[in-house]
Amino acid sequence: MTSSGSTATARTSSEARAVARTQTLVQGTNGIGTVRKTTLPGGLRVVTETLPSVRSATFGIWAHVGSRDETPSLNGATHYLEHLLFKGTSKRSALDISSAIDAVGGEMNAFTAKEYTCYYARVLDTDLPLAIDVVCDMLTGSLILEDDVNVERGAILEEIAMTEDDPGDCVHDLFAHTMFGDNPLGRPVLGTVDTVNALTADRIRRFYKKHYDPTHLVVAAAGNIDHNKVVRQVRAAFEKAGALKSADATPIAPRDGRRTLRTAGRVELIGRKTEQAHVVLGMPGLARTDDRRWALGVLNTALGGGMSSRLFQEVREKRGLAYSVYSYTSGFADCGLFGVYAGCRPSQVHDVLKICRDELDQVAEHGLSDDEIDRAIGQLRGSTVLGLEDTGALMNRIGKSELCWGDQMSVDDMLARIAAVTPDDVRAVAHDILGQRPSLSVIGPLKDKQASRLQEAVA
Repeated sequence: MTSSGSTATARTSSEARAVARTQTLVQGTNGIGTVRKTTLPGGLRVVTETLPSVRSATFGIWAHVGSRDETPSLNGATHYLEHLLFKGTSKRSALDISSAIDAVGGEMNAFTAKEYTCYYARVLDTDLPLAIDVVCDMLTGSLILEDDVNVERGAILEEIAMTEDDPGDCVHDLFAHTMFGDNPLGRPVLGTVDTVNALTADRIRRFYKKHYDPTHLVVAAAGNIDHNKVVRQVRAAFEKAGALKSADATPIAPRDGRRTLRTAGRVELIGRKTEQAHVVLGMPGLARTDDRRWALGVLNTALGGGMSSRLFQEVREKRGLAYSVYSYTSGFADCGLFGVYAGCRPSQVHDVLKICRDELDQVAEHGLSDDEIDRAIGQLRGSTVLGLEDTGALMNRIGKSELCWGDQMSVDDMLARIAAVTPDDVRAVAHDILGQRPSLSVIGPLKDKQASRLQEAVA
């Protein structure tokens, strides 16, 4: 687990304010898998994981801001800003940014979530200094020009339209609204056509200055890298941009949530001329810091996490009622969601929902068998390791861990926590989560008589 490393000692008070504090958070074997963290003056954190056996490196910067930090009129601002940071700085044009990474065969992208935003580049290890310079320049020197805001507005509106054209994706936004209502967690990350059209360059600039202070950022890098070199390059880039102004600044603490209210027994339906009906049946889950999340992960895997899961077997294999059916969990700072998704012919909606509800009720009351739990533990352990086999996944893990938990856990510790889950743990969390009254979201060409029957699925 976490162990403290050395802290440099300064001789004068002015030097003390410029000290960079370094810790070894996870001690690897022969340096492999070692996670180190340095906190720079100005509150900027740099976390790295060393993997000398690869020839690539992924560099990312995580911002402590997501769509749940937006007011109703700012809905979509975080995602809008993500786009704009690629549009140019005082040092590089939008073409310069993209061509710099393309010229070395790298890849660069970003994503916005409910509680954080991440910008990253994956390159050959020898090109890591270039990736650091480009991404740091984007984060510290974005111009956010009015012309760029107006041009990018069109691209974002097209992205919203693309999402609307994919009901299998859109239904998850609908389910968040069904559960959270008109709350930041219930609003779409992309915003709406109306809110995006209303956002101005000035409002986005203010949002940028408020949320992209170094104290709100975590720099993460993984691969064939040297921690000290990464720290020096990041520090040079931020200092050159004048971003590390306050030596006494303290990094922002992990988000503690706002006690978001959740609902039960709600049904929301969007009628749409699609070939399939897309449904999500679910209930409140667990916050990402809840110790029961390991047991919930095992439960989720056994219920709908693979081809041997209960839902897949009952809905698809035995009855052929759906091609895609699965369960999932989402954990936030103060709450979470557990959901079951299925896409099926409109005429089969009620049969699918009845089977899913029956399985959830059965597991809530009687739990899973020991064999199901053992198989799910093995599957979860294997997928955890296989999902961390590239430098991008490693960067995501350490960056998100620092931002959301303020701590790091080794892969061995993660595997141990999963293996330690007992059948009683799984049965207890199944009773607590699945025993709640569910809510339901549906998108599809359902007739009035079908719509009126949907309430039966959550009764």
